Amino acid sequence: MNNKYYITTPIYYPSGKLHIGHVYTTVAADAVARFRRIMGDEVFFLTGTDEHGQKIQRKAQEAGKGPKEYVDEIVEGIVDLWDVLNISYDKFIRTTDNYHVSAVQNIVQQLYDNEDIYKSEYEGWYCTPCETFWTKTQLGEKSVCPDCNRPVEKAKEESYFFKMSKYQDRLVEYIENNPDFIQPTSRRNEMLAFIKAGLEDLCISRTTFDWGIKVPFDEKHVVYVWLDALSNYITALGYPEKTGLYEKFWPANVHLVGKDIVRFHTVIWPTILMALDLPLPKQVFAHGWLLLDGGKMSKSRGNVVDPVILAKKYGVDAVRYFVLREIPFGQDGNFSNELMINRINFDLANDLGNLVSRTVAMVEKYFAGAVSGGQQEEEVDKDLKALAVETNEISSDEINKLMLSNALADIWKFISRTNKYIDETAPWVLAKDEGKKERLAQVLYNLCESIRLIAAYIQPFMPETASKIHQQIGTENTDRTWKEGGKFTVKKGEALFPRIDLKKELDELESITL
Repeated sequence: MNNKYYITTPIYYPSGKLHIGHVYTTVAADAVARFRRIMGDEVFFLTGTDEHGQKIQRKAQEAGKGPKEYVDEIVEGIVDLWDVLNISYDKFIRTTDNYHVSAVQNIVQQLYDNEDIYKSEYEGWYCTPCETFWTKTQLGEKSVCPDCNRPVEKAKEESYFFKMSKYQDRLVEYIENNPDFIQPTSRRNEMLAFIKAGLEDLCISRTTFDWGIKVPFDEKHVVYVWLDALSNYITALGYPEKTGLYEKFWPANVHLVGKDIVRFHTVIWPTILMALDLPLPKQVFAHGWLLLDGGKMSKSRGNVVDPVILAKKYGVDAVRYFVLREIPFGQDGNFSNELMINRINFDLANDLGNLVSRTVAMVEKYFAGAVSGGQQEEEVDKDLKALAVETNEISSDEINKLMLSNALADIWKFISRTNKYIDETAPWVLAKDEGKKERLAQVLYNLCESIRLIAAYIQPFMPETASKIHQQIGTENTDRTWKEGGKFTVKKGEALFPRIDLKKELDELESITL
């Protein structure tokens, strides 16, 4: 029986255009989902949009539109972006979907009926951009949001509260008994310290605006946007019904989130699930940020971090490769156009593209485009094959651990070793000796088989490139084990990644109208 694998990204707040930093989580989740499918798992990959809240209502008013009209236009752009980036999600949820609205109301009613919700008055500080409540102690002396460093607003209104503090000890015990629940370890330690410092009850309704899901037992209140948004992970599976997708896929294998929202996913979400008597997700993995000039990206930085522009200029897979290779998953990484172009030139054009181009050209030149293996091996062949097998094992293990940058680094070690194999065996020298034709055939077969495996290894990360490689070497086989013997019929194609003139390209990017 196939394993079931449920992976989610945060649902995105449609407050404007997404930059390349936003796409990081979804591209990473897509690579993991593709890999798990290749491994034979039955995968459910969820993404979507979080469309309620005060910030959306204000932005819609500024644009002279109704909230739903405003989000509809932006959501269309997000769906288009995921298509551009070849995101293979299984479901796209919108928190304005009727089934989600109904399910959230059911959740709130359950919490109320279980006496985990009570009415009181909230007085404190609220960050509208982050949709987050803060105490004076958490704000510190500057009275700015600890997450986004923007001013907060004083809020005082009648609200309903969720008894989150009731679940503090149980949550601490769960995290301590399940060390993989929050990863990486630095985030786990950070959240444990936060929880042990004392949880307060959570304000879960607002009355000062009306763009949200109505509280079922008091319709002058709307549900706090984070309770609404977090619930998507189960409502997308059909909850409150516990059959079908819910029965098959819950609890989730992993929620992939940015480090700025780990607290919501490891404090608020687990305590809600505990109150509903539902299983907790197996893991919340909080990755770092893709930084621009040493600071977190923002929409005001301009078009040069627009993923659509980058994809059109350099290809979708170049963008996917860069964001997954450049950043050790869990840590922060830097983005610059120069860094990206250098990755394209050195890793993609020189290492991978040149390997495929040289090999196909030699098979065409020396064997009219068709070469067979099965000849006697030499030690250098065994060394290449051993690394091919090791690369499969190591990179697979690293993907399972969400160490995506490490996995790509090890795949590129095999690409480098395969390039070195060309220099070691010198096919152009073998071709001059008629008595070494069988040896030449075996060398070129080994190169084609290595390239076939490289295509299989990079397929989760760079699916279009993998497909182009298979077309050039005449295969469709994505099996990740070395095949003895057999035959390759090759056909040279366009360069996978043409080299880029760095200075010229940087000048052109600078000239793009912001």
